[in-house]
Amino acid sequence: MNANIPITETIGALVKKAKIAQLDFEKYNQEQVNEVITAVAWSICNPLNNKLIAELSVTSTNLGKMEDKIIKNRRKTLGLLRDLEHAKSVGVIKEDKITGIIEIAKPVGVVAAVTPSTNPAATPINNILNALKGRNAIIISPSPSAQQVFQELLNYINNELDKISAPKNLIQTLPSPINKDLTKELMKQVDLVIVTGSQNNVREAYSSGTPAIGVGQGNVTVIVDETCDLKDAAKKIKLSKTFDHATSCSSENNLVVIKKVYDEFIKLLKLEDGILLNADQKKSLQNILWINGKLNKNILAKSAFTLCKKIDLKNDHTEKIKFLIVEEQGIGTDYPFSGEKLSPVLSIYKAEDFNDAKSISNKILNYQGKGHSIGIYTQDTSRSMELGLELPVCRVIVNQAHTFATGGSFTNGLPFSLSMGCGTWGRNSIDDNLNYKHFINITKISTEVSGREPILKEYFENYCNKHHPNDLDLLDE
Repeated sequence: MNANIPITETIGALVKKAKIAQLDFEKYNQEQVNEVITAVAWSICNPLNNKLIAELSVTSTNLGKMEDKIIKNRRKTLGLLRDLEHAKSVGVIKEDKITGIIEIAKPVGVVAAVTPSTNPAATPINNILNALKGRNAIIISPSPSAQQVFQELLNYINNELDKISAPKNLIQTLPSPINKDLTKELMKQVDLVIVTGSQNNVREAYSSGTPAIGVGQGNVTVIVDETCDLKDAAKKIKLSKTFDHATSCSSENNLVVIKKVYDEFIKLLKLEDGILLNADQKKSLQNILWINGKLNKNILAKSAFTLCKKIDLKNDHTEKIKFLIVEEQGIGTDYPFSGEKLSPVLSIYKAEDFNDAKSISNKILNYQGKGHSIGIYTQDTSRSMELGLELPVCRVIVNQAHTFATGGSFTNGLPFSLSMGCGTWGRNSIDDNLNYKHFINITKISTEVSGREPILKEYFENYCNKHHPNDLDLLDE
């Protein structure tokens, strides 16, 4: 970035190029749009590209695990392609003969997407594909530590777009070095802002004056009850918690286990290569995970083995340890383990019964992670329904590895996404997994249909019988 050029002009130039590209792209039919999406998806699904991007992601951000980045990049992209394959986003997308309403999809224009360092490739690609489905242009503001990653990915993307003669500058990124001022100005000049990650960025987006979609903070709690398959639960929790060294907002942070099976479940977690820390070890871990009440960025998303070395934990099986477990009773700022940890560390609570488990989970949610999701392992289907009816969450994940399920799975019906809306509970404008529908405007054509106007008796007869018996004759008017 040229320091002599005002930020408004720098961003203005990017947005101008994006608008030119978007107006050209807006002329594309559905088949052409889908080809653009396929081209962009191949830029990261190409195994050679994916491996290089995954390697660069870890070396640049110092977060996560390369092998898991490869899986995440491929799986999330393929899942989104599945969701988008037959979706209509051009021209008439719906006709309702009964209501006489015809729906026509229109682009929102130029989108800005602010993306996190935890998923430096998967999240941008997800945003890009959803934006392109709506025939929008998009400008990515990656985390500064992930800028090199996205620039490399953008090179791959543009190589593919050149092959199909797609509009130039359809996808852009902020110039180096990326900073908060550039991102704030970008938010002001575009037509829609999407923010995943920092809650400070979410707040900036909502105050930018531009329509914005931000997602809430994760702090996933999972209930393990006395009816479930405990071995299955332990295995899934281990796979989920250790994936990419727990970089996902959907990674389990707290387990609430019914007293009756608590000790047995601890044993099963140990068999899945977990280790239960004693009080001194817990204190040592707390001292390295949080500095002045904030998560230590230098220790996030590191392996369990690294954490063990940091707290000088040594035993015969240290190298095999995949996650750390701490017992907890308290909730809130004085008990940091009750919050999000972004590391392979699980807090575990003992509940007297299911009602107590609900109460503990609700308290955790009200401290942190409200609106996001909760998980449960159970064979009692009524319990998942209770959680859905009673707790302030947008998702209840039942008998599934949370990390893989919350953001869409090939074995559930949730849309593939890396951005989970948390509703008003999480101070968000959406309660759904971010998807292509959030990137389109819809024009509705209303035509006249044969109708029937209701009469007063239809809706008020029973009410008046109970509360206004002397007014029943008025219903005949």
